[in-house]
Amino acid sequence: MTYMTRVTTAAGALLACAGLLTAAPAQAAPRATRAVLPLTDDWLYLTVTPGETAPAGDKHGTLLLCDPVPLGYARAAEACGELAAADGDIARIPAKKVFCPMIFAPVTVHAHGRWHGRPVDYQETYSSRCTMEARTGAVFDVGH
Repeated sequence: MTYMTRVTTAAGALLACAGLLTAAPAQAAPRATRAVLPLTDDWLYLTVTPGETAPAGDKHGTLLLCDPVPLGYARAAEACGELAAADGDIARIPAKKVFCPMIFAPVTVHAHGRWHGRPVDYQETYSSRCTMEARTGAVFDVGH
C-alpha cells in the first residue's frame, strides 16, 4: 500500500465520520472538510526525507491519526502509544538501546499537527534511519 493510498484511506475515513456527524446540506461540503481534523485532537502529518534538510514546497507525507482509533500506517497503534506516553512530545520518547552501523546517510523528519489540542511542530535530522528509529520509535516508521 503506497503512502498516498494510506493518506487517502485515512482522510476518507475522517470525511465519512464528519459526514455522519454533520447534518449540513450537500453544498456545505467544504465546511465539513475543514472541520474534519478538529474532530480529533491527536493527529500528526509526518514527513521523512533523505538528506540534511527538509525540502521546501510540496511535501509528500503520511497522516497519523491517534484518536479515536490509530490510523495511518502499519505501526500507527505503536506510534500513538509512544506519543501518549510522551504526552505528544516526540523529543521525550525514550531512546531505544540499539547498535546502528556507522554509515552516514542522513534523514530529516518533520511532524506537525495537534496533540490534545496543542500544536506540535517537530523537525530533526538524524545521521541514519537506524538512529532516527532509535530516537523516535515507531512515530516516523511510515514505511518509506
